[in-house]
Amino acid sequence: MDIQNDHRYAINLNVRGIQPSATLRINELSNQLRAEGRDIIKLGLGQSPFPVPERVVQALRDHSHEKDYLPVKGLKGLREAIAGYINRSERMRCSWEDVLIGPGSKELLFILQLAYYGDLLIPRPSWVSYAPQARIIGRSVYWLPTHAENNWQLTADELDIICRDDPGRPRILILNYPSNPTGCTYSEDQLLAIANVARKYRIILLSDEIYGEVQFDGRHKSIARYYPEGTIISTGMSKWLGAGGWRLGCFIFPPELRPLQDAMAIIASETFTSTSAPIQHAGIAAFTGGEDIDEYLHHSRRVLKVIGEYTHRRLTDMNVDVRKPEGAFYLFPDFSGYRDDLARHDIKTSAAFCTALLEDTGIAILPGSDFGFVPDQMSARLAFVDFDGSAALQLASGAFADAELGDEFVHQASPKLVTAMDRLEAWLKGL
Repeated sequence: MDIQNDHRYAINLNVRGIQPSATLRINELSNQLRAEGRDIIKLGLGQSPFPVPERVVQALRDHSHEKDYLPVKGLKGLREAIAGYINRSERMRCSWEDVLIGPGSKELLFILQLAYYGDLLIPRPSWVSYAPQARIIGRSVYWLPTHAENNWQLTADELDIICRDDPGRPRILILNYPSNPTGCTYSEDQLLAIANVARKYRIILLSDEIYGEVQFDGRHKSIARYYPEGTIISTGMSKWLGAGGWRLGCFIFPPELRPLQDAMAIIASETFTSTSAPIQHAGIAAFTGGEDIDEYLHHSRRVLKVIGEYTHRRLTDMNVDVRKPEGAFYLFPDFSGYRDDLARHDIKTSAAFCTALLEDTGIAILPGSDFGFVPDQMSARLAFVDFDGSAALQLASGAFADAELGDEFVHQASPKLVTAMDRLEAWLKGL
């Protein structure tokens, strides 16, 4: 008997065939190719390029000796700081008891689906881990259609259509905005319309607002304002504070969903136990905020906005169909206009497109098929983050502090991205 194969066949059927997270996979491949001497421009993994603010880093140093297990739901001081942050930014009235802390919002999303027995509704395109998590747990996933003409955003009518045939069915809708992978966000009118449909069908709405603080105009609004009784706000420190590897996420629940919060805490107690103590203490400094954090966010948004708009313009000039980003650090270009040229080189899927692009130019991006689309839909996600975030912030707050940022800034702050656009343009022309 082949013992190795015997054990392989005993692996959970829900896990078999699932590949590692696409974003982490492309990052590891990019690092490997760089180590081999290849000139790689990393536009695959969506990791914030900016440093963690010094006051937050100092708080981590000051509490590095903390070694005790903390309460399962999280440190009270941190939960109070997050409740205060939400109340200030969203004009809500949540209490510290409404907050649940976990080692990244990704882990909290996973145990939410374990705790709540409902279908998962995901607008297409979506972040790469939503659907695989549901599959691992054994939940049904329903993809909701969106369209480029509507900035790849879910409409209330499309949500209503999928719910009306079985109005009492338990469901979780994930709404992520500003969006990974598109960089687009929702208007207040759009959020209100979706909230009304969610209330009509008693949907649990997980509002993934991890990129809320890097909406370029600084005016992000949570859909929890319009559907407070059924919305869980998800956020953390990875995307607006540059602390992705620290692994701290939080869910903010309405009191009406306290039983669900308690159920998730039970699962947490039997799995990760609690989030790292030093990280939670440092999180207090982050979510309490202050002038230094406000300044950091102001310049972060300026930098991301000008680099995103530069990339959008360059792609548009190449006759690539792409929506203008409004936040985060992503674009979702569609290369269908080059379909015939690509087919002559036997490039007929988005995965083949990204593989050929990486091999020929050293540009690493992710195929649209990783974000919920069929393989021959020729889209891709580009994360415009391969630049020195510390240097960019110093430049933006120094020499360019009183100037409108433009191409001169992009060329100084993000030369690799400029090179990537030059290489991409030459590659497309040479097809």
